[in-house]
Amino acid sequence: MAKQKSFCCFLCFLLVILWSEQVTMGKVIIRVGVVLDMNSTVGKTAESFISAAETDFYARNADYRTRISLVTRDSEGDVVTAASAALDLMKNEEVEAIIGPQRSSEAKFVIELGAKTHVPILSFSATSPALTSVQSNYFIRTAQSDSSQVEAIASIVKTYGWKKIVLIYEGTEYGVALVPYLLNAFHAIGTRVPYESCIPLSFHDTEIMSELQKIKKMQESVFLVHMTASMGSKLFLLAKSARMMSEGYAWLVTTGLSTLLDPVEAKVMDSMEGVLGVKPFVPKSKELEGFKSRWKRNFNSENLFGLWAYDTVWAIAMAVERAGIVHSRFLKQNASSRSVDLAALGISEMGPRLLKSILNTKFDGLSGKFQLVKGEMAPFAFEIFNVVGRSERVIGYWTQKGGLSQSLDSSSKISHSNSKTKLKQPIWPGGTTLQPKKLRIGVPVRSGFSEFIEVKWPQQSNEPIVSGFSAEVFRAVHDILPFPLPYDFIPFMNDRTRESAGTYDDLLRQIKLQA
Repeated sequence: MAKQKSFCCFLCFLLVILWSEQVTMGKVIIRVGVVLDMNSTVGKTAESFISAAETDFYARNADYRTRISLVTRDSEGDVVTAASAALDLMKNEEVEAIIGPQRSSEAKFVIELGAKTHVPILSFSATSPALTSVQSNYFIRTAQSDSSQVEAIASIVKTYGWKKIVLIYEGTEYGVALVPYLLNAFHAIGTRVPYESCIPLSFHDTEIMSELQKIKKMQESVFLVHMTASMGSKLFLLAKSARMMSEGYAWLVTTGLSTLLDPVEAKVMDSMEGVLGVKPFVPKSKELEGFKSRWKRNFNSENLFGLWAYDTVWAIAMAVERAGIVHSRFLKQNASSRSVDLAALGISEMGPRLLKSILNTKFDGLSGKFQLVKGEMAPFAFEIFNVVGRSERVIGYWTQKGGLSQSLDSSSKISHSNSKTKLKQPIWPGGTTLQPKKLRIGVPVRSGFSEFIEVKWPQQSNEPIVSGFSAEVFRAVHDILPFPLPYDFIPFMNDRTRESAGTYDDLLRQIKLQA
């Protein structure tokens, strides 16, 4: 009898242990994987925000029947390691969703794994437009795609009348994927890209400086930088050393760099004086203010990637509860003892239900309204900011409906406008309020004396080719100037017929008229 009692107690003990894997204090436990680069600024920040999100969520929703349990792996900033981490989480931990991986290059393979196992992959930082839900409907971007900022950037370029702009971007999946979108947008507003500078991650300071000096000799003065914070910080320090952050230059940065300006060193901010940038607008809210007061001593509570990571945890926790998941189970296909055997991966039984629940989840998060459109966050508005001293000064906003404006208060009533009065006066590199200008060089259009000056239009192009002795003399003098002096040749002609618009006296009169 005593033996039977002991055996029954032992069975009960085993049942308690097994049940505790799924249920703690009556809660159904659902494992969620997290893949981050713990040596990066984004990774460290995200880990803090994710932990805070889990604590905050269940403090507010203590009555929920479900509870997510986060299982974190370090990708070490490596594509292979990130993929191995995801495999481990799916096969050995049987996670029902994965937050991450952090970088766009890491996400490509992990997205395929998610499709194979029916495990939703939610990335708050893989912003490359090359990654879409078209590849796999199990990929969810809880951030805004880089392509969403392109129209805002084009509006700024058009506003300041920049007809030429040099692209400088890092040679990664993240950097290269946005270039076609930018080129199309600039072509639509008549802005030419005379040079693209693709800088590999392997470049040392001397190689980057050599590339900057090459660009400087081209006498170009307007630049758009699309880089992550680590490389972008290095670039601007070197640009300042190359005296390319002085009066006469204009610099614009995309969201990849601008979302991480706060954590960069003071000397980096000093080197970026006068830079313009765009970044997603985060509306003020009681939730955000409450979060700041609770966690202000722990980390920078205004980091955008951190806010997206925080909202991602809330979205998963809500979706798990609303999906009515009462158990977590993988349907195994082929048993294997190898930890990363693809054939041994099972299929999440609850994956399709959880995916649908996540896609339908809506709430007011720290970063604004959380609402997914075609598997990614829908943009609301962008801030246009100007780096002044060691801080960012907002000079305006951009919305799809209203275009550029100094305020969002009446954005619903603003018609699209490219007037510079729609933005506050920025401080340009060199501490000046004077916008870098271009010389407009009038060129007479004549059928004779082509040895001195000639204007031609190549096929399928609106850009004239100006040649001849006079043009070459001008270019030779221009090239030896010690400072940037951008210019455009403006043929004096009738735009419709491309014939001369008058005499030399008529052309000279345009100077007085400032035409």
